[in-house]
Amino acid sequence: MSKGSIGLIALTSLFLSGAAMAQEKIKVGVTATLEGTYTVLGEDGMRGFQTALNTFGKKIGDKELDYVVASTDATPDSAVRAVRKLIEQDKVQILLSPLSGDEGIAVKNFAKTHPELTFVNAASGAQETTYVDPAPNFFRFNMDGAQWQVGLGKYAYEDKGYRKIATVGEDYSFVYTQVFGLVLDFCGAGGQVTSRQWVPLGTKDFASVIASLPDDVDAIYLGLGGADAVNFLNQYQQAGGKAHLMGGSILVDQTILSAKGSAKNALIGTIAASGQADTWDDPGWQKFVKAYQDSFPPEKRFPSPSLLATNYYDATMALILALRQVNGDLSNNQEKLKTALAKLEIDAPNGKIRLDSNRQAIGTNFVTEVVDDGKGALFSKVVKVIPNVNQTLGYDPAVFAKIGLPSRTVPECKKY
Repeated sequence: MSKGSIGLIALTSLFLSGAAMAQEKIKVGVTATLEGTYTVLGEDGMRGFQTALNTFGKKIGDKELDYVVASTDATPDSAVRAVRKLIEQDKVQILLSPLSGDEGIAVKNFAKTHPELTFVNAASGAQETTYVDPAPNFFRFNMDGAQWQVGLGKYAYEDKGYRKIATVGEDYSFVYTQVFGLVLDFCGAGGQVTSRQWVPLGTKDFASVIASLPDDVDAIYLGLGGADAVNFLNQYQQAGGKAHLMGGSILVDQTILSAKGSAKNALIGTIAASGQADTWDDPGWQKFVKAYQDSFPPEKRFPSPSLLATNYYDATMALILALRQVNGDLSNNQEKLKTALAKLEIDAPNGKIRLDSNRQAIGTNFVTEVVDDGKGALFSKVVKVIPNVNQTLGYDPAVFAKIGLPSRTVPECKKY
């Protein structure tokens, strides 16, 4: 055999070896809101993602997970751009995306244009994402915003004695979904919602909103998150506001409770509901909190994981467990992986999670109250734990469908 032939064989062998190595990688694209109003949420979402990798590792049989991250700003266009770039330029095979509500609806719709790929929702919580015309290749292992409000309205009415409330919320799909769940719960118990105000994402001046809040309410519900929540609390405190507060899920997690300044102290005593609670004594939750804390130095994380960190952790956990079930087999348009995800039940840190026929999470909800730990740190204390919350909130599906989709005015304040 000539030296040239030997060299050619060696070179061919090298290329084949490189191809084999490339095949051993499973490429996953991840998006998070790393710019805009919800930057702090996106950053903690990525901490939850990293905590999951630290906990479960990247090995899938003889393959290894390889991740590419893309930034969004909570708008649907930015989410679709990020996902398209991950698929077309970075050649990812699986998407872990997105974080925010309007993003979720857009990415679900985009998923239909790539039925060969698998999309695992990272954290978004708009109801329509999975309830309306769901995508067969889109899986959500977190509850939606309405599910995260189950129990809050009833607790406010029956335990706190609130009879009339007003709401202030960001004007987009996730908060529509949160207020939807709150109104059904509170009005179903006998309460009245006498005013609903909506503000754009990124609002800096809340003076007119605060001035127009009714005086004859027992509490004000805030469907605000990120910089919007901090701005409102600062201005509400400066205006001398003293009403009882109720909160949506991202008002009372560590993205706000750990914010600098004294405005957050207005939240002490605030009742809320969410897919988690900082003080839950469940061993699985406590183990997750420690893993999160151990993954980052104290100055580069919150005292306890935010809801976004938990959602990203759960989504990553589900993806890794499903991939291991099928030994990383992505053949035949990833059918084995999709089947495994649809049937998967995970023992998540915030309770057991399984999917319904729309590939939407059925999980555990928590009614909470914000408390001071005595050292100046704020936490969400567990008040009630509600397991097995489904997307129709316990209503008969036919009755639920007639209520309508979450919007500025839906649902009506009445008992259904």
